[in-house]
Amino acid sequence: MRKPNDITLKDAITKMLSVYRLRGKYDETGVVAHWPELMGTAVANRTTQIYVSQGKLFVRIESSVIKNELLMVRTGIIQKLNERAGSAVITDIVFL
Repeated sequence: MRKPNDITLKDAITKMLSVYRLRGKYDETGVVAHWPELMGTAVANRTTQIYVSQGKLFVRIESSVIKNELLMVRTGIIQKLNERAGSAVITDIVFL
């Protein structure tokens, strides 16, 4: 039997993240974790380092050909990553 002040686990976690101001870091780690899923195995296998700092996603790619192709579709990648995160987490991508 539910009590009047019961909330779902999802709501409780969301509230906890906002109270402790961890929402931004949580979204950033989600972007890094979903990189292989969004970009595919060909890009993910050639990605050696990926991290977020101050709203910028830094990605080290081994292949210069793939790096140049990703540079051309940079805005589309940013849109995909932000849609997946549910908020504007990434403002720019830097390919190293």
